[in-house]
Amino acid sequence: MDAYKNAMTHKDGAALEKLLGDDLTYVHSEGLLESKADVIKSVVSGKAAVDKIEFLPDTDVRVHGKTAFVAGKVDLTHPTSVVHMHVLHVWEKGPQGWQLVARQATKLAK
Repeated sequence: MDAYKNAMTHKDGAALEKLLGDDLTYVHSEGLLESKADVIKSVVSGKAAVDKIEFLPDTDVRVHGKTAFVAGKVDLTHPTSVVHMHVLHVWEKGPQGWQLVARQATKLAK
């Protein structure tokens, strides 16, 4: 998760290319669905500017064979706002190492 956070906050397209699965399903808290190429383009271009990603202490990691589920509350800091969400990340271990294959985010009620 640290490599993912660093790649997102440093706009590191090369690192994201390695960390994101080719068939990635990436769902934002507003319902926007993006592919791997969409996510990389948004992050690298600055369209999806992320200053900080903080996984809160209640984050739960469960590994089932070559699949890991990381679920919990996340504070996503943008240049002008902080979004409080519950996020499920699904990682799969393959020849490239651990890759994010699915993400589903939901904004927390205020």
